[in-house]
Parts: sequence; C-alpha cells; structure tokens
Amino acid sequence: MVRLLLLIALCGAGTAHAAEQAVDPAVFRALDTAQIAQKKGDYAAARRALDAASAKPDSLEEVLVWRSRGYLAWAQGNNVQALEMLDRVVKSAKLDAEMHRAEELNLARLNLNEQRYARVVALLAPRQAGADEEVLQMLVQAYQGMGQPAKALPLAERYVQANPKAADSWLQFLVAMNADLKKYAAAERWQRQLMVRQPNNAQGWRQLAALQQLSGQNGKSLATLRAAYQKGLRFSESELDNLVLLAGAADQPWQGAKLLAGMLDQGLLPRTAVREERLALLWWQARERRQAATLFRALAARSGSAKHWMNLAQLEMEQARWKAGLEALGKAERAGAERSKVRSWRNWAESELSFAREKRVASAG
Repeated sequence: MVRLLLLIALCGAGTAHAAEQAVDPAVFRALDTAQIAQKKGDYAAARRALDAASAKPDSLEEVLVWRSRGYLAWAQGNNVQALEMLDRVVKSAKLDAEMHRAEELNLARLNLNEQRYARVVALLAPRQAGADEEVLQMLVQAYQGMGQPAKALPLAERYVQANPKAADSWLQFLVAMNADLKKYAAAERWQRQLMVRQPNNAQGWRQLAALQQLSGQNGKSLATLRAAYQKGLRFSESELDNLVLLAGAADQPWQGAKLLAGMLDQGLLPRTAVREERLALLWWQARERRQAATLFRALAARSGSAKHWMNLAQLEMEQARWKAGLEALGKAERAGAERSKVRSWRNWAESELSFAREKRVASAG
C-alpha cells in the first residue's frame, strides 16, 4: 500500500516531525481506532486494534504504536508495561523536539508515581534551567524521595523568588526543608513570609515560636507566643507542651527549660505538678542541678513521693552536698524507695564523707 504523508495528532499533540514521515494509512487508522476505543473505556478493542497494526520496524509509525500501547497500559493500571513502552518512545529519537518534550514529561510523571526518583531526575534535570512550576515540583519531590533535600531546596527557593505569588505549599516546603537541614534562620524567614499571608493562623505563630526555640532564641520564642496571645489567638495546652517536648527531642534541654519556665511564669500554661517535674528534669538534663534540686525539693515536700525524694538525693550528691543527699535519701527510704538503690547511694555518700574527714584530719596533723 502506498504510504502517505500524514499529520499525526494523537492525544492533541500535533507534530511537524511526524508530518514529514511516511505513515501507512492502515497503521494510522489502527491508532485512531485504538484511541477512540480507549476513550470509551473499551480497552480490549483498543488492544485488538493495536495488535492488528503492522508498523514498519525502526519507523515513526512503530514509535506511535509503542506510544499508544504505553498509554493504554497506563489507563489499565499496568504501569510497568506503560513505563517500558514510553521509555522506548523517548529513547527512539523519532519524535520532533516538542513531542519529545511532552512524552518525556509524561514519562517523568509516571516514574514519579512509581517512586522511581532517579529516573525522574535523569529525565528532567537537563531542562531545569528554564523549568516551569510542574517540572520544578517533580524535581523537588524526586530529590526528596532520594534523600537529597539539599538539592531540592535551591530549586524550590528559585521558584518562589521568581514567583512572589507562589502557592503557600511552596513556602511550607521551604520552611520544613530548611528546618530539617537545621537552617533555622532561613526557615524563620520563609515562615514569616507565610504569616504575612495568614496573619491570624495560630498554627503559623506556633511554628514560628518553635523555629525560634530550636535556634536557641528562647526570648524571641516567648515574645512570639505573647504577641499571638495579644492578637486574640489561643493555643491549646498540648500545643504549648509539645513545644517544650520538641526541645527535648532536639537535645536542647536548657532551651526547653527556659521556654517552659517562661510559659509558667507568664501564665501561658497553668502550673501543675507534672509540668514542674518536667521542668526539674529538663534543668537536670541541662546540668543546672541547683534549679532542678530546688524544684524537686518542693515537689517532694508536697507529694511525699519516694521518686521525688530519690531524685533530690541524687541531685544533692552530684553537687557533693553529701549530708543534704543523705537526708533526702532517708526520706526516700521511708517513702518506700527501693532499698538496694538507697543502699548503693548511701554507701557512696558515706564513703565520700569519710574520705573528707580523713583528709581534714591529715591536714590538721
């Protein structure tokens, strides 16, 4: 059959390159029949039409059959076959530049859906210089999926800087990624931009306070919470408690203690025994033993708890306050503390006191 020059316009993608190549009318009709059947949801008929197409090897019409098979497989949820077919299409070098870019983009979308992140980067990285929002989003997601946030971050920053009206999701991503990389100043800057758009969003204010706290700016963090409170925004007790827990999780007990102490002193959180114990433990973890001992002494006096007296005894002994430690240890024992533990600490304190007495005697002699 005589081959004709046809303008191929499958799925709305017309190409001058295709128009310059000979395509058998029978193949073209098979492709058209398959497309119509696929749009109707008759996948079996679409597959029969493609099976009947006799495409010339190493030709544009063969590539177009691969393409149709790929989209049919995609529509049926057979992504493995779709990837195989569309990969052949992109590697064929039979499409013009415009159609090649379109198919490359679709292949990247499918690879992203299948979490084949390295392939997405291989397909899209060469075009990132002039990339539009979708391409940048896919690259950012792929780099994240590969565990390379440092490569995702500059792409997102570039997009937002070039598009001041970028969606909030871009700003939220920049806040999260900078925070994950411990770039707290940058995270705070993007968070403030987000808050310009959402000034009455309590969650945004809480996020800003958390970032300031993580960067060691406890005063600014408290000031942020107070400013939000004065605006009429309210935080739940659990949200404020979580800010303190965040410091502990980030190995910043001193910052957590300062923040919790400030919130208790300024009435942002009610003062309870649980929070006072948490504060005491944070001071202890921060090696601020005097503050921790003061709190545990008050807690123990109120509760009579063996645990509180035992904590106080350990704190006193860690400060070489042996007599005070032994006194607290006795109260812990009377409150029901484990005898073996009490004995161990008592032996240590008494040996230290004995050593101190011997040293004084030796010095006097």
